[in-house]
Amino acid sequence: MSNLTVAVIGPEGYAAELGKKGTSSDITFYNLKKGENTITFLEPTRYPERLAALFFSVSLASRAILVVDEVTASFGECVIMLDCAGIRDGILVLRNYITPEQIAPLIRGTVVEQYRSVPDDRMKIREQLIAEVEAMREPENITKHGAVPVDHFFNVKGIGVVVLGEVVGGRIVRHENLRIHPTKKTALVRSIQKHDDDAEYAIPGDRVGLALKGIEAEDLDRGYVLSASPEMTSSTMINGRASLVRYWPSPLKEGMVLHAGLWMQFIPARLAFVDNSGDWRKPVVTLRTETELVYQPGARILLHYLDGGKLRVAGTMILE
Repeated sequence: MSNLTVAVIGPEGYAAELGKKGTSSDITFYNLKKGENTITFLEPTRYPERLAALFFSVSLASRAILVVDEVTASFGECVIMLDCAGIRDGILVLRNYITPEQIAPLIRGTVVEQYRSVPDDRMKIREQLIAEVEAMREPENITKHGAVPVDHFFNVKGIGVVVLGEVVGGRIVRHENLRIHPTKKTALVRSIQKHDDDAEYAIPGDRVGLALKGIEAEDLDRGYVLSASPEMTSSTMINGRASLVRYWPSPLKEGMVLHAGLWMQFIPARLAFVDNSGDWRKPVVTLRTETELVYQPGARILLHYLDGGKLRVAGTMILE
């Protein structure tokens, strides 16, 4: 059983013809099931008003569908977000008589340049993606502990607390004890469901519902991370080297407030230290976050500057 998660970036509701509508908040999930295989489509419902919605949709995805109705600043921002997130596999749908020549200069040198350009036929797009997921093979010998960043959670009568999220980094197993980061609380995985089917385990890319024992809904929050990995940590002071996008106009300065994005976390972070010696587009920085950021050393976060006007995606940062 394989799952493919696809970010659908375009007019609101475009994914409604691709899958069945599920959970909806600032991002909307659409689900498609074909035999044992599934596809999860994500739409950033609150974008462009809320940049976090675009980040969350892209952060969870391994594929993208980019629908272009007009060439605007938002289109450019989406291209930069997809590039920073490293979503290399994608589909490009041009509408309203927009030609490849019109957008070529805007996507040159980005991951979007490699996307397959296809007609606006959602039935054929869905068939292509179904063929892709059916050709996927489950990786063997995944022994590393996985993690589940929480995107939704709620109480279910007779079951208890249920967490929704996508598995990253390794394997989650039924009856495993997981730490709830950044808290010190733990919870037992009572059961795992993948698109309403019971499962004994889940691997990277699986969309899961975890029924938990030993935790209350009040102990959870969106962005918390469930994992048994000893490498998982959290801190309000994070260090690393940033890499600013090529359009970024000037060096970062101490005191600036950015937003650090990782998995389902989108956290305000003040620049406590910046070393711009050498290439100012690749500074060494220290960020002080308002709440603890959950991460593993070596993780890549995305940096956002909400006061950046038409350019709110600043770049990336590799954590020490």
